[in-house]
Amino acid sequence: MYMKYFLSFVILFCICLNTNSVQAQETEWPELDKSPMQLSYYPANVAWRNYLRGDDRNKRPQVRVSYSSPAKNGRQIFGSLVPYGAEWRLGANEATEIIFYQDVEVGGSVLERGIYTVSATVNQDHWVVHFSTERHIWGNENRDQSKTAASFKVMTNTVKEPRENLAIGFKEIDKNMTHMIIEWDDTNVAIPIAFNVTSFPDVDKSPGDMVHYPDNSRFTNYLKPEELAAAKPKISLHYGRPQMKGRKVFGELLKFGEVWRLGANESTEINFYQDVMLDNIELKAGRYNVYAIVNPTEWTIIFNTDMPAWGAANRDEEKDVAKITVPVTTDKTALEALSMRFKEVNQKLVHLEIGWEMSRVAIPIGLK
Repeated sequence: MYMKYFLSFVILFCICLNTNSVQAQETEWPELDKSPMQLSYYPANVAWRNYLRGDDRNKRPQVRVSYSSPAKNGRQIFGSLVPYGAEWRLGANEATEIIFYQDVEVGGSVLERGIYTVSATVNQDHWVVHFSTERHIWGNENRDQSKTAASFKVMTNTVKEPRENLAIGFKEIDKNMTHMIIEWDDTNVAIPIAFNVTSFPDVDKSPGDMVHYPDNSRFTNYLKPEELAAAKPKISLHYGRPQMKGRKVFGELLKFGEVWRLGANESTEINFYQDVMLDNIELKAGRYNVYAIVNPTEWTIIFNTDMPAWGAANRDEEKDVAKITVPVTTDKTALEALSMRFKEVNQKLVHLEIGWEMSRVAIPIGLK
């Protein structure tokens, strides 16, 4: 009888093991997005303030917008791809987000400092721009209209040279007013915010991307009411995705023993929506830059509060709040683009997995 129970246990264990193996194989690394994520700051040079000197080193951002930048690709945009009378996410993929680092006035309404999603109802001669407190949504489908904090009308302008990729930048009017400029195809719109020269970033060769835990926390506007609790956001991460392009990455492009931004352009940024544990170190809920000191067999991961920062140069080490060491493993398959994903180990433990070239690293994050 005991042998019968023992054999039953072994069979059940093998089935569970095989099921977990299949699930693990289904996990995919994110591909490079055809509509790469862009960031624009006002003032523009705060994005690389760690390279500045004197009083400029202490500059702080007033506005930041993050958006995905689709291409025209020979299409008629407004009135066709984006129908007149329809509400548009001002980009692609996730809803466009804007951070106001101080209270601002837009369209006659005062918005408190914070993070908003922004969209527009598009018409031929004007747009109605909407700022909403609803976040973690994919575009503006099923948007909660009750969370609209401001809506106002702005006129459209026609430009002589059509713009291939959607671009959002800022133009200083005076020290008390800036216009957020949105331009795509032959259409240009200026949204007055109340604070430099129009700054349109080119489409980045190392496109930005975001990963979320849980993954469906970015789709809350598509979920059923009973699914929302499980989709409550716990962690999100934004990073630039450089590619190998025939180069030897670890040990050459990234020299062993040096600090790396864990990506390209701005330092990689992680947002914890609740307190977490890194080994035996507690990190409070909030936003952090993440860096790594890479070596052949292990990486030292650094969490830092000196934000924003352009890479790891001139990092204020006094603002390092946590350092942990994680082992490096080697895969048989090379990843062309730097890739990150979250993998749930159990309800209390998540791994932030990082892969590039053939190197793989997992950062354990304990959830409370």
